[in-house]
Amino acid sequence: MQAENRVREEICTVGASLYNRGYTVGAAGNISARLDDGWLITPTDACLGRLDPAELAKVDLDGNWVSGAKPSKTLVLHQGIYRASPESRGIIHTHSTHLVALTLAGVWRPDEVLPPITPYQVMKVGRIPLIGYRRPGDAQAAADVAAVASQVRGALFERLGPVVWERSVAHASYALEELEETARLWLMSNPRPAPLSAEAIEDLRVTFGARY
Repeated sequence: MQAENRVREEICTVGASLYNRGYTVGAAGNISARLDDGWLITPTDACLGRLDPAELAKVDLDGNWVSGAKPSKTLVLHQGIYRASPESRGIIHTHSTHLVALTLAGVWRPDEVLPPITPYQVMKVGRIPLIGYRRPGDAQAAADVAAVASQVRGALFERLGPVVWERSVAHASYALEELEETARLWLMSNPRPAPLSAEAIEDLRVTFGARY
């Protein structure tokens, strides 16, 4: 129970940090964490800036809601990612401004929404595919993400924003922040910067074990 309480506190701390810095607004976005006996996920229509550890929804391994407030409508999305990416322990979905703007302006490529323009983008984020528009909570959107979850660390929903998964909620937030910052850099650059060379990316793979 002590370990679970630490995860509850981590979800609330990360949620408040993202909200206070404008990565999410209002009651948008959701966060989840894998436990040994199920999952924790933020309640439906909860503000990430005002989460209560005791009110986080707990769901068992069979998907049954067992305690806390009603789970987010994106529960199926989170469960699909965890099943496809067993090493992942934390997932964050936000409506981050620059990443949503990127989908409106036009991404670099459908299989890679941003070119590799910074070393930390390559090291901490990797390739991020675009998931075509579907309404919030659509089961097909969850299936689309689950299909790529074993190969990447995140995906970008058209008009909705990013979902990122990592070895903890905190690490998912680091990757999400790096991705949002890269989108901001890309959108504000004129002319657009050239991608890192194949040689530079290979150097990051060899030196830092980058998954790209």
